[in-house]
Amino acid sequence: MQAFAIHFKAVDYFLRAEPEGLGGWLVRRDSRLTWFCVLAVVAGAAPYGAVMGWWWSPLQGLYVAIKLPLLVLLTSLGNGLLNSMLAPLLGLNLSFRQSLTAVLVSFAYAALILGAFSPVGLFIVWNTPSLTAATQRTSPEYALLQLTLVVFIAFAGVMGNVRLLPLLHQLAGNRLVARKVLLAWLAGNLFLGSQICWVLRPFIWGGHPVTFIGPDPLRGNFYEAVFTALKRLLA
Repeated sequence: MQAFAIHFKAVDYFLRAEPEGLGGWLVRRDSRLTWFCVLAVVAGAAPYGAVMGWWWSPLQGLYVAIKLPLLVLLTSLGNGLLNSMLAPLLGLNLSFRQSLTAVLVSFAYAALILGAFSPVGLFIVWNTPSLTAATQRTSPEYALLQLTLVVFIAFAGVMGNVRLLPLLHQLAGNRLVARKVLLAWLAGNLFLGSQICWVLRPFIWGGHPVTFIGPDPLRGNFYEAVFTALKRLLA
C-alpha cells in the first residue's frame, strides 16, 4: 500500500507539474519518475505516429508508431547531455542525470499533448486524398498535411518545455536565468530533434515502398523539406 502511495504521488507531481514535487524527484536518485515518463512518451507519441504513417499505408502507420517514441527518447538523451553543459553556463547548476530527467519530463508532457492531438490528426489524414493521379507529392494538399502534422509536433514540444519554467525558476532562484535556460533548451530541442526526425522519417514520405528507414536517410535536411512544403502550399 505504501509503495502504491509513493507511485501515485509521483504521478500526481508529474500531472500537476508542481516545482516543489518535481524538484525533489530531480534531487533524489529515484528511477520511478523516469520510467513513468518513458511510459508517458510511448503512450502519447505512438498513437500520433500511427496517425501520421497511416496516410501512406497501415504498415507505415505501425512503423511510425514505433519510430516517433524512439525519436522522442533519442532526442531526450541527446538534449540531456547538451543541456547539462548549457545550464551551468547560464547560471543553473544541473548534473547530467538531473538534466536528463528534466528533459524527459518535458518530452513526456509533449508526448501526451501529441496523444491528445491524435484524433485531430486522424481527421486531417482521413480527409486528405492518398497519393494518386490527382494527388502528387507536389500537390498543395500533401504540403498542407505535412505542415499541419509538423506544427502539432512543434506546438507540443514548446508547451512541454514551457511547463518546466516554474521548476527551472525554483532551481535557479532567478527568473531571468530560468528563462535563458528554457530558451537554450528549446533551441537545442529544435536543432537536434529536427535532424533525428529527418533521419528516422517519422512523417509522411510517399512515392517509395514502405520501409522502416527511407532511402538516403542522410540526404537533405528537415528545414529544406519544410521550406519546400511551404512553397508548394503558398504557390
